[in-house]
Amino acid sequence: MPSTPAAAASAAGEASAANRRGRPGYDQQSVLAIAVDVFNKHGYEATSMGILAENLGITKSAIYHHVPSKGDLLRLALENALGGLEAVLDDTRASTGPADEQLEFVLRGTIKVLTERLPFVTLLLRLRGNTEIERDALARRREFDHRVAKLVDAARSEGSLRSDIDPRTTTRLLFGTINSIVEWYKPGGPISPDQLADDVISIMFDGLHSRS
Repeated sequence: MPSTPAAAASAAGEASAANRRGRPGYDQQSVLAIAVDVFNKHGYEATSMGILAENLGITKSAIYHHVPSKGDLLRLALENALGGLEAVLDDTRASTGPADEQLEFVLRGTIKVLTERLPFVTLLLRLRGNTEIERDALARRREFDHRVAKLVDAARSEGSLRSDIDPRTTTRLLFGTINSIVEWYKPGGPISPDQLADDVISIMFDGLHSRS
């Protein structure tokens, strides 16, 4: 049955309203991706829902269509980063075989997660712990760091890592090197993620001296 002019006008009005709300073209993941970029640029605490709406080009009410609050955006973003890192440790290759091979697998996996989820990991590394969501995320990150530190100790005990360097120094240098990647690595640039992982692992395990 053909629509009446009134029905057509009503449908057009609803479509126009939906467009103004910004729902078409956005889903939760696309809203989240833009929100993370804004958090990284301005800082989580300094980012209001108004700033998010402005960057998304939609109204604040449209954001609430996708997530209940700014905190939920933060929680989803941090889960993206932490879930990826924890999945590396849950892999059987992170707990079987010689300790140095386990450590190398975890470090490579960490670099892979960092390069694939760079904005999310950047947000994680910049947390200040001012909210419960942030403190929970930091606790999970510390647990991840603790498990990697245990692999360093195990590899040192097995004799595959140098024993003349304080293990705390080794662990901090490992984390410092990998975490610094978020400050300079450019996805799509001249260094591929695989090449980056190879280079980092080579320096960490073999040092900078050329082989004779």
